[in-house]
Amino acid sequence: MGLPGSGKTTLAKKLQSFLDAAWFNADIVRKLARDWDFSEKGRIRQSERMKIYADFEKSNGRNVICDFVCPTNVTRESFNPDIIIWMNTIKKSEFDDTNKIFEPPQNSNFEISTWDDINHEDLAKRIIELDSLNN
Repeated sequence: MGLPGSGKTTLAKKLQSFLDAAWFNADIVRKLARDWDFSEKGRIRQSERMKIYADFEKSNGRNVICDFVCPTNVTRESFNPDIIIWMNTIKKSEFDDTNKIFEPPQNSNFEISTWDDINHEDLAKRIIELDSLNN
């Protein structure tokens, strides 16, 4: 999770192959749903929609990556992820409405403030370790 432009999709794309995970990108899911509502209700609906996709894959034994802004505590509670990676790489996005409502997560498993083309490998290993401890 993180502001638009923070690198969520780029990181998710790199982690997906290391974790052999299903991957759901919020823009693609919104496009499939034909739902571009960014009101509070629309953002909660998107969070719930992402959860449905993730829960389906998880129930079939797959690891799942969902990359989306998930800007408020309410949307994060609605989604209820097992692991949160906070892309804290920018302080402001190009979308003022999102900047105004964005609440930094109180609890994240990993916070990325800077990253390069290879640190996703270390992050993937740490996620696997954390996941094995939780299961």
